[in-house]
Amino acid sequence: MVVEMKQENGGAAVAAAGEKQQQQQAPPQLVMSVKRGEATLVAPAEATPRGGQYYLSNLDQNIAVIVQTVYCYKPPPSPSSGNGDDDDVVGVLRDALARVLVHYHPLAGRLGISPEMKLTVELTGEGAVFVEADAACDLADVGDLTKPDPAALGQLVYSVPGAKHILEMPPMTAQVTRFRCGGFALGLAMNHCMFDGIGAMEFVNSWAETARGVAELTVPPFLDRSVLKARDPPVHTFPHHEFAEIPDVSDTAALYGAQELRYRSFCFDPDRLERVRALALALADGGRRFTTFEALSGLVWRARTAALGLAPEQRTKLLFAVDGRRRFAPPLPRGYFGNGIVLTNAVATAGELLSAPVFRAAGLVQDAVRMVTDEYMRSAVDYFEATRARPSLASTLLITTWSRLEFHGADFGWGEPVMSGPVTLPEKEVILFLAHGKERKSINVLLGLPATAMDAFQELMDDI
Repeated sequence: MVVEMKQENGGAAVAAAGEKQQQQQAPPQLVMSVKRGEATLVAPAEATPRGGQYYLSNLDQNIAVIVQTVYCYKPPPSPSSGNGDDDDVVGVLRDALARVLVHYHPLAGRLGISPEMKLTVELTGEGAVFVEADAACDLADVGDLTKPDPAALGQLVYSVPGAKHILEMPPMTAQVTRFRCGGFALGLAMNHCMFDGIGAMEFVNSWAETARGVAELTVPPFLDRSVLKARDPPVHTFPHHEFAEIPDVSDTAALYGAQELRYRSFCFDPDRLERVRALALALADGGRRFTTFEALSGLVWRARTAALGLAPEQRTKLLFAVDGRRRFAPPLPRGYFGNGIVLTNAVATAGELLSAPVFRAAGLVQDAVRMVTDEYMRSAVDYFEATRARPSLASTLLITTWSRLEFHGADFGWGEPVMSGPVTLPEKEVILFLAHGKERKSINVLLGLPATAMDAFQELMDDI
């Protein structure tokens, strides 16, 4: 989901032929051994409001999932250079976290339930969870984060032992893992209800600025989420099919249950993206023009539908988030701390998608984007207020886009991360779009599918 959030991965761009070969061969399984120290709490460095509840908007309620990301850094300069060693890395990150939490003090609280039976933040001020760890390998052994690897990369992120639901998990945890080579990784587990991808990146960059000694944050957080309160009385003027439960007449649940879930990454460089747009434009009616996102989303929605072998009468739903910050009237304040994204949707039968060229699916995506106006977003807020419904992922594909997030800007004083990315996809229905390469002109498409479906999806991608 939107949380969306992961999480951009770096690495040099590779030739198209090399990309296909890399996609067809299963990467070697990473064996990683990480020894964690005891978890500690990092409280705000100064007094912050305590004792009350911090309001979470209705847009925050729908995406309360944990998003795990990892940022990997080369070894810091030697102590003789004046920048400190790896022990200083831990101290600098911990100290900067305490200071940035003064601005982002709700992250030092704990999730609770309000009298209205909604998620809220109890302003306990107890702090974020912070863990030191050591890996028995070099940073180079991690490889390129182009594919989620929960078993290995999950060791670089701290999860509270025994936590059964989100109320038992803190809003954020941070783990700093030192590698034998002197490099280190920062692993974050953050609840999507606290912020969307843009807000999360602003927080990480603010933390990085604080670590570098910047006097004032470039984008200080705007904490008042009441600007997105529901209208009284609530008025929903759209049907909001994003909440609809679609019957699984194709029995894909059995397919997922019977086969191993395989993750793969597909790189679309600028030339390949242009071919995708050309496919979407071919035979398009009414002279429609599609953005890269619309064309690529239509392509993968259609290809996934085919790969899963959905019955022609199977209705399938596409969900994706649209940034509403500038679409609200008035726009949300700069630095808005919270979810400013709204889910929009398109629905079609598998037969409708597969019997028409890509432009049919791309057109449905475009219609869904254009539907997101101020009134649509206010209607979505009010719909939850009146129904407490949550988006259903039954027979659904959820596309999360991180391709515009500046994850490479997280410089804590030792340079940009050499790579960063997601630990895993939050749900089996999620596909993630990430920027790829230094110039960020390519897009990596990350997804997981049952083994036979992934092989079918691979063949469809090889033809592009």
